[in-house]
Amino acid sequence: MGIFSGVSHELIDIIEWTDDSSNVLLWRFPRWQNEIKNGAKLVVRQAQVAVFVNEGKIADVFQPGTYTLETQNIPILSTLKGWKYGFNSPFKAEVYFVNTKQYTDQKWGTKNPMMLNDDKFGMVELRAFGTYAFRVADAKKFLEEIVGTNSAFTTEDIEGQLRSLMVTNLTSAVAKSNLGVEKFSANLDEFSTFAKEKLDPTFTEYGLALTKLLVENVSMPPELQKEIFQYSRLNKIDMSKLAQMNMANSIETAAANPGGLAGAGMGLGVGLGMGNMMANTMGQSINQMQQSTPPPPPIPQAIQYFAVVAGKQAGPFNEQQLAQMAQAGTLQRDTLVWKTGMAAWLAAGQVSEMANVFGATPPPVPPGV
Repeated sequence: MGIFSGVSHELIDIIEWTDDSSNVLLWRFPRWQNEIKNGAKLVVRQAQVAVFVNEGKIADVFQPGTYTLETQNIPILSTLKGWKYGFNSPFKAEVYFVNTKQYTDQKWGTKNPMMLNDDKFGMVELRAFGTYAFRVADAKKFLEEIVGTNSAFTTEDIEGQLRSLMVTNLTSAVAKSNLGVEKFSANLDEFSTFAKEKLDPTFTEYGLALTKLLVENVSMPPELQKEIFQYSRLNKIDMSKLAQMNMANSIETAAANPGGLAGAGMGLGVGLGMGNMMANTMGQSINQMQQSTPPPPPIPQAIQYFAVVAGKQAGPFNEQQLAQMAQAGTLQRDTLVWKTGMAAWLAAGQVSEMANVFGATPPPVPPGV
């Protein structure tokens, strides 16, 4: 009786894992030198999976539920053991419980900058960080690829490896993407979706599922961030109206500035320094102003006169020639002259416009001098 009692204490008849931790992914049932007896109970709770391993080979996988361990419900293990007559004796096997719940609020971030070749800004350095959530989706693959022979495995044991995988694959995906840098910096939701799609296959290879990924911040050099803000503002501005407003402000400044147009030119340079687009808009505004202003009168033509010299019509003569003729005595005040617009010939002295011609001629020398 005592012998059989001792043997019964060496046999395990209930296999279960009551998990009260928050970070354990996998736990190996501690059988020491004990054996699992035929008809033992296996209890797999919700968010758990039990994996039987025989001599290093994964055998059966049990989903949540309560099982009586007999030949018919662990066929793979029975085959590996080679039992021909069922479980008529106890057996040894390693039993791993894998936690399949979701592990949230896991941190990730880039230690080194990600390089992006942007069409507008050239080579750009980006840094990003955020949180993610994951769970074990394929217990068998997870045990094969990650755990090995560990008796327990926690999130701390895997977080460094997962973070490296995430950053490496995300950096490569960003470098190959066609998304502009403003998409990464201004639309974190789109970036999060993009990152999760690129990282899903990597997690699947290790029997894991990336259930959620959030990008909380994307940082870049301050000068690049300033350029992006300026570029986004330009896309929202009516360039024509802005050019007209800057011109009006510059003209107003010039009127009140002692430096005159020099000061106004500096103001114009600052206000309109937005590239060729602004220059073209400025030219259009000037053309509009010119079209709204009436043109100046034509340049006045030089007055020309005909004169009667030696009984014959001579000319036409301009004012300078008439002055020379007056000095030479060829043109007298009683000499008849005519120009376009006059109704008839008149004496030169009667034409008011020729006063300058005779004003330049000295009076006759008094007699007896």
